[in-house]
Amino acid sequence: MKIYNTLTLKKEDFVPIEKNKIRMYVCGPTVYDLIHIGNARPMIVFDVFRRFMEFSGYEVIYVSNFTDIDDKIINRANEEKVDASDVAKKYIKEAIIDMESIGVKMPTFTPKATEEIDGMIELIQSLINKGHAYKVDDGTVYFDVSSFKEYGKLSHKNLDELIEGVRDIKVTGKDQKKNFNDFVLWKPAKEGEPKWSSPFCEGRPGWHTECCVMAPKYCGGSLDIHAGGEDLIFPHHENEIAQYESNTGKTFANYWMHNAFLRINNEKMSKSLGNFKTVREIISKYNGNIFRLFMLSTHYRSPLNFSIDSDGKKSPELESAKAIYQRVCTCVERLLEILNFDAPNLDDPKEQIKLYDTSISIEDNFLEYSDKDISDAFKSLKGFRMQFVDKLNDDLNTADALTAIYEIVNIANRFIKKHDEEKFACDDLFKYMLYLLLIFNKVMGINVINKKEDLDSEIEDLINARSEAKKNKDFKKADEIRETLLNKGIVIEDTREGVKWKRV
Repeated sequence: MKIYNTLTLKKEDFVPIEKNKIRMYVCGPTVYDLIHIGNARPMIVFDVFRRFMEFSGYEVIYVSNFTDIDDKIINRANEEKVDASDVAKKYIKEAIIDMESIGVKMPTFTPKATEEIDGMIELIQSLINKGHAYKVDDGTVYFDVSSFKEYGKLSHKNLDELIEGVRDIKVTGKDQKKNFNDFVLWKPAKEGEPKWSSPFCEGRPGWHTECCVMAPKYCGGSLDIHAGGEDLIFPHHENEIAQYESNTGKTFANYWMHNAFLRINNEKMSKSLGNFKTVREIISKYNGNIFRLFMLSTHYRSPLNFSIDSDGKKSPELESAKAIYQRVCTCVERLLEILNFDAPNLDDPKEQIKLYDTSISIEDNFLEYSDKDISDAFKSLKGFRMQFVDKLNDDLNTADALTAIYEIVNIANRFIKKHDEEKFACDDLFKYMLYLLLIFNKVMGINVINKKEDLDSEIEDLINARSEAKKNKDFKKADEIRETLLNKGIVIEDTREGVKWKRV
C-alpha cells in the first residue's frame, strides 16, 4: 500500500508500527447541526480505507471523535434556550443516523471531548511544566510555538514570514501572547458557558487540544495514520503535532492523509451563499449508496464538485451515479438468479472468507476451459480484479478502482445476454463474476444486493393480468398494462425464468 503523506509531500510505502495492525484516527464533526455533505467526504473516504485494510488482512483500530463543546454548540444552545450538552447529544444521535445512511461503519471508538477533560488538563499542565506553554493574567493558557522548533512541518508554512507580516497590527495591552501564532490550550468561561475546574481557571479547553489527547489514548500510543479534510492541516493538525511531540518527544503520526474540498456548483459551500446541503437532504432524494458512489468517483485528494440543476431538484452527478449503481445492482441480481443463489450476508466474517476463497479457487482453475471465449473472459476478469486491488493500493485510487468494476459488469452483462438468448451455462464463470462484484460491495461499502420488497396487491394484480393477457394473445392489453406499471415506477422483463420486475 502506498499513501500520499502530507508530511513529506510524496507517496510512501505504508509500514505500520505493529505488524498487521493499524492505529488510525480521523477527526470527526462538531455536533451543533446536521452533518453536511462536506463532512461526509472524509467519513466515506477513510471508511473505504479502513474496509480495504481489513479486507487486506489488517486489524484496524479506527477512532473518530465528536467535538461536543465548542462556540458553535454554545451559540446554538443559547438560540434554543437549552443546555449545550442537550444540543450535542441531539446532533450526535443525528450524525450516527446519517453515517449509517451512507454506509459508514461505526468507528472502533467514538470519544467525546467533554468526557476527556481530565486528560486535557493533565497535558496542558505537563506542557507548562516543560516550558512549552504559559498562563496569562486572565487564566488563559497558550502554547508557545517558539518552543517547538519543528512547528510548521506539516503545513510547510514559512512561519517567520507569516509572523513578520502581522507584527505591526498586534493588539497591545490585552494581547499577552508571546508570539502571534501561539494558540489557546485553555480559556476562561464566559458567563453562562459550560466550564470545568482546573489549576488555570474555571473554563474549557481549546479545540486543538482534544484530538492529541484522545487519539493516543484510544489508539494505544503514536498513530500510524491521522486523517481528515485538508482544511484541518493548518492550524488544527499542526497544533496537535506541536502539543503531542513537545510533551512526549515521540512522533504523533507517521502518515497524514487529507481529502480535498467538496464544492457546490464550483463555489465554496456556505449558508450565506444558500448552497449549504446536509446529508439528510441529499439522502431524501438519492439513497446512500448512490451518494457514496458519487463521492468515490473522484480521487480523494482531488477537488469534488457537486452540481444542482436550475430547479434545485436534481444533481447531474448523482443522476449519473444513480444510473451506474442501478446497472451494477441489476447485474448482481441476474447473476444470483442464474445461479439460484441466496444473497450472502456480507457482514458475516465467515461469508467474507468463503467469498474470497471461492473466487480465488475458481480463478486458479480457469485455464482448464477449452472454450476460448470463456477462457478469455476469465483472464480479463482476473486482470480487472488485480486492477481493482492495485488501484486501491495506490493511495486509495477509488476512481480507477471503480473503472475496473464497471468493466467486470460489462463482461458479466455480455454473458448474461448469451445465457438468456442461447441457454448458455458456465456456473464457474457466473460465480466468479458474482464474487468479484460482492467483494466490491464489501470493500467499497456500496450495497449492490437489492432485497425484493413485497409488491402491493394492485401491482401484483396488474402483473398477473398482463401475464394472462399474453397467454390469451391479447398483446395490446399486455402492452397497456406494461405502460401502466412503468408509470408506477415498475419495469418488468420477460425471461426464461418468468416475469422479473424492478423499481426505477
